[in-house]
Amino acid sequence: MANNTRARRQARLSRSLGIALTPKAAKYLERRPYGPGEHGRARKKQDSDYAVRLREKQRLRAQYGIREAQMTRAFEEAKHTKGMTGENLVEILETRLDALVLRAGFARTTAQARQLVVHRHIMVDGARVDRPSFRVAEGQLIHVHPRSQSMTPLQLAAAGAHRDVLPAVPAYLDVKLESLQARLVRRPKRAEVPVTCEEQLVVEFYSR
Repeated sequence: MANNTRARRQARLSRSLGIALTPKAAKYLERRPYGPGEHGRARKKQDSDYAVRLREKQRLRAQYGIREAQMTRAFEEAKHTKGMTGENLVEILETRLDALVLRAGFARTTAQARQLVVHRHIMVDGARVDRPSFRVAEGQLIHVHPRSQSMTPLQLAAAGAHRDVLPAVPAYLDVKLESLQARLVRRPKRAEVPVTCEEQLVVEFYSR
């Protein structure tokens, strides 16, 4: 029941934001490519500039499944990092451990990736890490704890069961899926990160 409720919630949010947040939500969007609710099909009035920026911020935040406080902290770091703030923001979010577990194909959804981390199935350079927000550094190895590798969900992942619903592995990750290992070989570049977002609008939202 909890899984069904979560799936419906994600489907509704996906329709509201206009992006598929999970493989199941993608199927809902194909059938109902409009907003939720009885007025979802109705033509909406032109959104204000603020509403457009807010929506873009919500889209980015939803794709990483993070709280507003986490998003704000990431933005503040991005603002004080050399380079374009919007690109920095996406790159910072992308180096979260749960995001990279998903990109590597160890999980099917962001929620499942986070669960693997929280339940201590994921290691970084030989040490268990149970914080989804853990920032992975260049060169670090992400791998599944040996005692967890026999779990059915991880065996399915190792066999490539999620590859048909996930984007191609980005070039900043070197993945050995059959061994459930992935190394962050370099910092992600914004153009390579498979998220749907106009990050400059997010910057404008927080800079207002």
